[in-house]
Amino acid sequence: MALSLPRPQRVDVQIAAASLLCGLALWALGLNAQTDRPLGSTWALLPLLVLAGLELLRSTKPQFALVMATFALVTDQFTAGNLASILMFTDIMYAAVVYGSPAAARRIPITSGVITVAMTVAFLAWWQDPQAVLLGVATGIVAFTPAATGVLVRNHREATAAAKLRAEQTALLAEMDRVQAVGAERARMARELHDMVANHLSAIAIHSTAALSLDDPKTSKDALAVIRENSVEGLAEMRRLIGILRDQTGDLEPAAAPTLDGLAALVAGARTNGLDVTLDDARDPQGPKLPAPVELAAYRIVQESLTNALKHASPGLVTVTLTQRPRALTVRVTSPYGDPSGPRAPGSGAGLVGMRERTDLLGGTFESGPESTPDGKVWSVFATLPVEPADEGAKE
Repeated sequence: MALSLPRPQRVDVQIAAASLLCGLALWALGLNAQTDRPLGSTWALLPLLVLAGLELLRSTKPQFALVMATFALVTDQFTAGNLASILMFTDIMYAAVVYGSPAAARRIPITSGVITVAMTVAFLAWWQDPQAVLLGVATGIVAFTPAATGVLVRNHREATAAAKLRAEQTALLAEMDRVQAVGAERARMARELHDMVANHLSAIAIHSTAALSLDDPKTSKDALAVIRENSVEGLAEMRRLIGILRDQTGDLEPAAAPTLDGLAALVAGARTNGLDVTLDDARDPQGPKLPAPVELAAYRIVQESLTNALKHASPGLVTVTLTQRPRALTVRVTSPYGDPSGPRAPGSGAGLVGMRERTDLLGGTFESGPESTPDGKVWSVFATLPVEPADEGAKE
């Protein structure tokens, strides 16, 4: 089977060509690296050519190139030698650590260090001359030094790659956080827009349908009055919401967020729109004031429930009940459930989604659906809004 060699990289070709030209120039000038060797200077061309060919594999096959380069360097010691051959071997040693496998990168410096020490001890024991240490130093320069340099370069590259990866991961996490923040803000704005305007638009749609379908001047006049009132209030709330969105101060909450003190006015407005509504506020007037997010959520849930009753409920009584518990506020709204006899406005289901989202944001529970009662079938909306964390209450 023929040996399949990868295509050399451009920088490897350039290094191999430059090294070969320098080695040939040194050989032509008769500048040999060694004297008194069994083989003459012509034989030095063989290791030179082999090492130049192995330079082509320094990046793609570093470990194979190092093994073959070692044999070529040993062979070069029996010839007159060439300085370019020694330099090419050091470069191949360096490349084997930088481009080789992690295991090879750990093993090669240790092996070259052991060989350096062994060569030094062996020459000292053989020659019995301190100058033999110089041969050990030369061995270390040729073998251990490029390997150690390769370790430093490889560690630096790996640290740089790890830092780049961490930066990319940080940027990715930041982008994910930004997308989530934008999505959460868009959902919050959608809830506010729906809750602030849907009630008025529903009343307008229902009363305009009644005015068009009934040939009664008084009914049409009353319907137009309700339409005008809801149009003006809806336009005012829309302008306020647009002002909030254009505000650059970062305060994205309404300047005057509705509270439960405004429930009476909300119920009165629902009666004006044609609903038969009763409000049963069982909260303790002398009790502690509820947190603003709880009051806002409760107000919006009641508002949206009345809007849904206006659009979908059958004729009958709509009840709104608020109950203060030790650590929670409960909101319950019931309306007659069945086929409405009068005109109705279409629904999208966004109201129930918004109420559930408001409740979930406070860590509460939300339920909605038809129920059977002694007075008939009703549609019930029930929400429990925590006033304070349960763990704090447990500590008291």
